[in-house]
Amino acid sequence: MEPADLAGVNKLRTLIYPHYPEAHYAEWHESVWNWLGTHPAADELHRWVVAAGDEIVGHLAATPQFYRINGRRVLAHTPADYQVMPQYGFQALSIMRKFFRTVENCVACDMVPTVIAVETRLGAVEAGKMQYAAKLLDVSRLPSPTLDDARRLLSRNGAGSRGHYRGFEEPGAATAEGEPEPPPVRPRAPIPAPVKGLLNRGLEVVDGALGSGMGSGVKVSRLGGAFDPSFDELFEEIAAVVPCIPEKDAEFLNWRYGPSSPQYPVTVLAAREGARLLGYAVLRVTREGEDGYILDLTARPGRHDATRALLKEAVREFRRQGTHIIRYRFSDSPTSPRMADLWRLGFFPRNDRSNTLLVKMEDEGLHETARNIENWSYSVGDGEATFWVR
Repeated sequence: MEPADLAGVNKLRTLIYPHYPEAHYAEWHESVWNWLGTHPAADELHRWVVAAGDEIVGHLAATPQFYRINGRRVLAHTPADYQVMPQYGFQALSIMRKFFRTVENCVACDMVPTVIAVETRLGAVEAGKMQYAAKLLDVSRLPSPTLDDARRLLSRNGAGSRGHYRGFEEPGAATAEGEPEPPPVRPRAPIPAPVKGLLNRGLEVVDGALGSGMGSGVKVSRLGGAFDPSFDELFEEIAAVVPCIPEKDAEFLNWRYGPSSPQYPVTVLAAREGARLLGYAVLRVTREGEDGYILDLTARPGRHDATRALLKEAVREFRRQGTHIIRYRFSDSPTSPRMADLWRLGFFPRNDRSNTLLVKMEDEGLHETARNIENWSYSVGDGEATFWVR
């Protein structure tokens, strides 16, 4: 990709994602790439385009990130902003082949089947599925039934067309070989304001009861200022126990979530025992103010009291900010909350919308370790998947 190709890439995005407003925010996307250009390994950032005459019909980037795998520092790349016009779908394989011929190591977190199929065809392996849990904080996000559902429910014998509920959906990435469908319609149940207020207060009361006693004894507070050296100590302790983890020291965290980050401002919660840092959580509310993301929740291995305390405080924080729904994608590891803790706080699984972690390492020993998701501590904020969350 050359500087002169930028306008063509911006146009390509609007043609592939015509129904998503974000696709038309050229300045926003350029700001993300400018930020990626400040990464400590930015000289290893690559971008390629497919050109048909003067028209850009495809794009793929390789974004770098450092990892600790079996105690070794490894630079791996993630395929990013992968898109090809449908009529040039055969080029989707060519441009991804360019990616794998250029980089030594790959770590990807994807959810689009056609993209995963291309990556695995060229040598990446599926390490496993990420966990995905969500929690409702506002009944305004309750989906309403389709007309077919209503007819079926009103039918005396229950017969009729089979309907379904639509809601809690997120826009997915465009497939590399097919035209993306418009975003799903999200009808809302017409709940009168007084009733809605009563139901939401009821949800809050239930949350208080569900979280009673969770993480007691662990102090959780907002982090004021930058990530300090205590986060270096926390990372090194985790890396000594967990075989595979993105390198998340204070320098990385300040780059990832600091003032220059496209996700700034975020809310950072720190769990401490005296002066000792036990763990932290990074929370992000979208600009519309409805969707809340737990981008990261990491604690010292074995300190499940800290993960519980952070999770409970995260729910409180999102509620204070008026969030309607919480979304959390992560790998189940010694540094993350247990699924039982999520269920206890009213989270429900969304594994039909979960991401897949894929890896390919040049070193056979590292590859063997990395190909098992049980060896990973990984949150959705650790990779490219959330760089584009506004």
